[in-house]
Amino acid sequence: MGRIIFYEERDFQGRSHECSSDCTDIHMHLNRCNSCRVDNGCFVVYERHNYMGNQVFLKRGEYSDFQRMGSMMGMQGMAMDNIRSCRMTPTHRGPFRMRIYERENYGGQMHELIDDIESLQDRFLMSDCQSCQVMDGHWLMFEQPNFKGKMLYVMPAEYRSLRDSAASNMSRISSIRRIMDMC
Repeated sequence: MGRIIFYEERDFQGRSHECSSDCTDIHMHLNRCNSCRVDNGCFVVYERHNYMGNQVFLKRGEYSDFQRMGSMMGMQGMAMDNIRSCRMTPTHRGPFRMRIYERENYGGQMHELIDDIESLQDRFLMSDCQSCQVMDGHWLMFEQPNFKGKMLYVMPAEYRSLRDSAASNMSRISSIRRIMDMC
């Protein structure tokens, strides 16, 4: 079972709140959230409530300052000013499978993925992915090649429009990685 502890201040100071499952609004428990400690499991944290806004994938460890986290996670020039919601990512032990499409509503080029893609452009001559169907596993989609930039967490479901996704504020998708961490 996962466990994450959020703190109001940087460096694990101030009031704290512990979560062992999804939380739609951390601000119901804390005035703000500027650091956290993941004791067990993996989580995706969001800068807005209800799993919206910029996202960061966190595994076991200490994260002492969310404002610096953007550069640590490969998101140059982007700070996570505050964390408002979190979602626990389950460990997936089976195969990974996803279909990606060049356009919304499953249009354009289609490719089936079973492994990580560092660059959609280099691998498939595809400059963007605008819809997908996740059949197996949990995945992270990134705005830039080599798993950098803003990120979008997707789980088994159909995503007719990644742009219209409540959590997405990305201009494009350029790389995709499986969540294989033992969470």
